[in-house]
Amino acid sequence: MIPALRSLDARFRAILCVMLGIVFFTANDSTIKWLSGDYPLHEIVLVRAVVAISFTLIFVHLEGGLSILRVRRPWLHILRGLLVMCANMGFFLGLATLPLAETTALFFLAPLFITALAVPILGEKAGALRWSAVLVGFVGVLVMVRPGSGMLQMTALLPIAAAVAYSLMQMMTRKLGVRDKASTLAFYVHATYIVVSLSIGLSVGDGRFSDGTDPTLDFLLRAWVWPVFDDLIVMVLAGFLVAMAGYLVSQAYRLTEAAMVAPFEYISLPLAVFWGYQLWGDLPDLMSILGMVLIAGSGLFVFYRETMKGRSLSGRR
Repeated sequence: MIPALRSLDARFRAILCVMLGIVFFTANDSTIKWLSGDYPLHEIVLVRAVVAISFTLIFVHLEGGLSILRVRRPWLHILRGLLVMCANMGFFLGLATLPLAETTALFFLAPLFITALAVPILGEKAGALRWSAVLVGFVGVLVMVRPGSGMLQMTALLPIAAAVAYSLMQMMTRKLGVRDKASTLAFYVHATYIVVSLSIGLSVGDGRFSDGTDPTLDFLLRAWVWPVFDDLIVMVLAGFLVAMAGYLVSQAYRLTEAAMVAPFEYISLPLAVFWGYQLWGDLPDLMSILGMVLIAGSGLFVFYRETMKGRSLSGRR
């Protein structure tokens, strides 16, 4: 095969990987929201992580065996896992009360936060165009949450906080230069999920801090219960979905340049609208759609500008 066709084939495979991975990611988000009314978040995450780490070990075997899990700086992987855990917790707690599409859009502030935080944390410079894109993205947030209109929910701050945590994780990764394989990174993230979820369950899993008045706090603090069979299947499905999604998206970024792959991550937004409507009858209003367009447009512009300079701004969990 001539080099041009080989390159085209790799890009095509990368695009297929990222699109399929995003389908799995949004389906996983839907399973979490589906279960959020009956089970505590830490129980769902624990089951999901146990299943996901089992599938991840298959990828570890394919990429070199257990030896690739021996890393020089395990504390770095633990810190990275905690930041991803915080990002996921914020995102999923937001899902307990917010529509799936709006929660997904707010989380996609992550590329904008990365641009903004890179200035004070990494000493990088940002030009007028990138700062303008960041401003447009935050205008999109204001359009969506509508402060002063009586429609603002404090819960909307949770996916925004999740985007901040994810951005800090990317700052740490860029600053310290992690070079391990995708399956190694995924293994330590899922291992962190297991340890943290067990710790939360053992400390508050009896439900003594849950009064049932706030759906978000109740999702975090309600008592553990043994899932009925159908719900257990959904939890196992969530583990499979997140394991496959993480691997596929990582493979996409390994096959070709980030600037080619990253824009396809934004199919999360129409997919989130689709799942939200199919499962809960949620449809964003015109103002929410406008906010999503502003956030997605500014994020895509920032991603294009940053990846042209050789930086990674992937917005996925």
